[in-house]
Amino acid sequence: MNYTHPVYRPPFEANSLLLQVTAGCSHNKCAFCSMYRNVPFHVEQIEQIEKDLAEARLLYPQTRRVFLVSGDPFVLKADQLSRIAEKVKSHLPEVETIAMYGSIVNIASKSDEELKTLRSLNINDLNIGLESGLPSVVKDLHKGFTIEQAKMQIQRLTAAGFDFSLNIIIGAAGSTLWKANALASAKIVNELKPHLIFVAALHLEEDCELATRLQHGLFIENTLRENIEEEIVFLENLELNRTRFFAVHPSNAIPVDGFLPEDKGNLLNILKNGRDSIEEKWLNARNTSLVKGGEGTILLNSQRSDPSPYCPFPT
Repeated sequence: MNYTHPVYRPPFEANSLLLQVTAGCSHNKCAFCSMYRNVPFHVEQIEQIEKDLAEARLLYPQTRRVFLVSGDPFVLKADQLSRIAEKVKSHLPEVETIAMYGSIVNIASKSDEELKTLRSLNINDLNIGLESGLPSVVKDLHKGFTIEQAKMQIQRLTAAGFDFSLNIIIGAAGSTLWKANALASAKIVNELKPHLIFVAALHLEEDCELATRLQHGLFIENTLRENIEEEIVFLENLELNRTRFFAVHPSNAIPVDGFLPEDKGNLLNILKNGRDSIEEKWLNARNTSLVKGGEGTILLNSQRSDPSPYCPFPT
């Protein structure tokens, strides 16, 4: 299987076959992200995709779920995605879902009919980085869309029959706006009704813009207490039916995972009990040590005896 390092996937796609159709990220401007900063964006040749599918057919003939990589494969034109989906069906007929990262801008580039056609080809479960419900935060993070545009495009996606997950970053608004961020994020998530919410705390690498702001005192990050409190307020204000609340990531001090509304009380208890078990000095600390390794990154180690795309290692 052909992969351009680094390769990322959401933690909940750990059991999906990873098929590279692009490398890098077509946007590559988010202030908090350096995942693909040094990777030029390019589209994989269809011949290489077919070669990888043929290999996957030999190794994993019963594959039921494929996750297209890298950064935002939904940027591809509808006819390109349709062709890839048809190749997947030809080589791996058991596949039920072809998922991938997508952005609001990617959705906007496709007509309603194109979205319906893509959905009919088993393309589903787009993972969308909304990050926050506060317009000012989305602007400061350089997401490339507004909150109103996000609402409009995700409503179009829903009308075409897609399921989708939304990423929310705890701490994205900083220490002075953590409660407002929690409430605004809950409000828009309630409106959009994703099938999964992927919640992670802000974690910065040295070569992203927001880290530079942090180092120059232009951004004040949450304390650990504020991160936990923000997540609690966010969860308390969610009013959803059969949505998975997935907050299992190295950045989450207290990992929780469950379905809303039935698990809401238990998840809140875990967060509150976890908060109460942590010493004050840690609760009041800020994570000023910038991290290495981002969300869902996969170590492509040539020394591994089984370099299977089913065995990713998040850092």
